[in-house]
Amino acid sequence: MAPVEAGTSGDTSGGLEVHWLGRIAYERAWSLQKRLAAARADELIGDQLLLLEHPPVLTLGRTSDPAHILAAPEALAARGIDVVRVERGGEVTYHGPGQLVAYPIIGLSRRGLLVRPLVRALEDAMIDTCRALGVEAGRRDGHPGCWLDPDGPAPRKIGALGLRIERGVSYHGIALNVTVELTDFDLIDACGMPGVVSTSVAAELGRPGPPMTTSVATAANHFAAALAGRLDIDEGSLADPVHEPAAAIDALERTLAAAGA
Repeated sequence: MAPVEAGTSGDTSGGLEVHWLGRIAYERAWSLQKRLAAARADELIGDQLLLLEHPPVLTLGRTSDPAHILAAPEALAARGIDVVRVERGGEVTYHGPGQLVAYPIIGLSRRGLLVRPLVRALEDAMIDTCRALGVEAGRRDGHPGCWLDPDGPAPRKIGALGLRIERGVSYHGIALNVTVELTDFDLIDACGMPGVVSTSVAAELGRPGPPMTTSVATAANHFAAALAGRLDIDEGSLADPVHEPAAAIDALERTLAAAGA
């Protein structure tokens, strides 16, 4: 796949630039999101989609109750798992290897988007990605994200969603469990819901195994195409993800430097 080239300062039209960042520390990706969102709000760059996975980390939304973290601080520290409070909505979320994380940096007004349709597009893109990987998922009324058997007796959560909108630009986003280690969800009440059962594509297909970045990269390609379709962005204007995450990060840094951000 061809690398994503650095954007041109002032060019805010066109498609959704897609960047595969591989496994990247949460704090670094968070900082990158905020810089990109500010540049997008100033119309210095176009819309971006960051696709990646994180090392193990717990994140709390801006109003999340830390009581939903079930593990003791000492236990988390022993495993090298940080707890980070961020500006997004939603409750406590686990991120780790084998989980696709997608951060859409989108100027809503430029696309005539309201927040609810963006949320719907992100949920639909997760559902489309699950289907492409052989798993049928859906929405669950009153519970954002992506679910298996959402209306049945045993709903299982496979994808989480939490956004932040600042100056008309979205950031944060979704997390979709592909080959993630499901026992790590025992550390929390996932999304602040005691007793919720978390699942993954691998578990639903009966293919247990260790987390694999390659599986996340495959899901990332499906998700990027699905989100572009749901947002009515021409597939031809969707930049290809790069094989090498370091090249993608360098491209983003060049984009920000060219924009003076």
